[in-house]
Amino acid sequence: MENVPEKFLNKDGSLNEDALLKSYNELEKKIGNMVSIPTSDSDEVAQRRFFRAIGVPESSDEYPHNELFDDENVRSEFHKIGLTNNQVEKIYNIAEEYLSPVLSEIFSAQQESNAISELKKFFGSDEKMYNALIEIKSFGERFLPIDAFNELCASAQGIQGVYKMMQTMEPHVETSNGDTKNLTDDDLRRMMRDPKYWRDHDAEYIRKIENGFKKLYS
Repeated sequence: MENVPEKFLNKDGSLNEDALLKSYNELEKKIGNMVSIPTSDSDEVAQRRFFRAIGVPESSDEYPHNELFDDENVRSEFHKIGLTNNQVEKIYNIAEEYLSPVLSEIFSAQQESNAISELKKFFGSDEKMYNALIEIKSFGERFLPIDAFNELCASAQGIQGVYKMMQTMEPHVETSNGDTKNLTDDDLRRMMRDPKYWRDHDAEYIRKIENGFKKLYS
C-alpha cells in the first residue's frame, strides 16, 4: 500500500474500496464530458461539439453586428471557421481602427472626382471650369464672408450657386470677341447667331446671353 494515496486508505491502513470506486466514477464522468480538439478526420458532430464548448454560437445570425463592416456572407465565413462572439467583436474593432481612415479617404476621393465631373459638365470643358473657378475664388474673397464662402464651395452644387450669384452681380456681359460692355437687344441676338450658341451649345456662352437679356428686361 506504499503507493496508494492516503484518501484511499482506511485508518488501519487497509484499502478503502468505496473511496476508490467513488473517485473512479467521478474521473470517468469528467473524462466523458471532456471535448477533444477535432482533427481533419473528425466528423461534423465532433466539430460542432467542440465549437459549442468554446463558445461558437449555434448560427451566424447570433454574431454581433457592425454597421460599417457587417455582412451576412462574412458572418457565415466566421461561423464556418468557428469564431466566437468575442473574436468577431475584436475583428470588427480592429477593422474600424485600421480600415475606417482608409475607407474615408477612398470615399472622399470618390466624392471629389464626382464633383469635378459635375463641374466639367456644368461649365462645358476643363479649361472653362478652371477659369470659372479662378473667377469664383476672386469673387468670393471680395464679396462673401470667408467661412460662408468655404462652406458653399465644399460641394459642386455650392460652387454652381456662387457662380450664378456672381453672374447676377456682374455689371456687364462679355461678348463673343472678348469685349466687355453693356449689350443691347441687337447685340445679344447677334451673339445667338454664333455657332457656339446654336451648334455647340456652349453652356457658359449661353448663360452670358441669358444674363444679358435678364439685365435688359428685368
